Amino acid sequence: MADTLFGAASLAILEEACSDVLILGEGLAREDFERSRLTRSALCGRLKIIADCLHGLPAEARSRMPELGWDGWDVTRRVLEGAADQDGTLWFAVSSLAPATLMWLRVYREEQPALFAFTACAD
Repeated sequence: MADTLFGAASLAILEEACSDVLILGEGLAREDFERSRLTRSALCGRLKIIADCLHGLPAEARSRMPELGWDGWDVTRRVLEGAADQDGTLWFAVSSLAPATLMWLRVYREEQPALFAFTACAD
């Protein structure tokens, strides 16, 4: 049950952060992303939330959502931690990974509502 609650809470945070990336990145060109410290910082903060949420999801949740671009988010997480070269990784996460992740989360919410359900604990 704890994994279910942890997963549901993480998925709610994940959806919100992906939505934030879409809003902040709407109409943004790569050059603007690279040039604007404020926008870049805000987007990178949301990307870190997404990457950390995905990294912390229980194995069961990960196996039930194979299309979420796990490898791409793992690379993004390493870039955000400063352990890998950026070479466009963050822009790819903003322009492709986050929108695709949000789209898949919406599909999964419809097909697998139990993953997203907050279940009350029995006394």
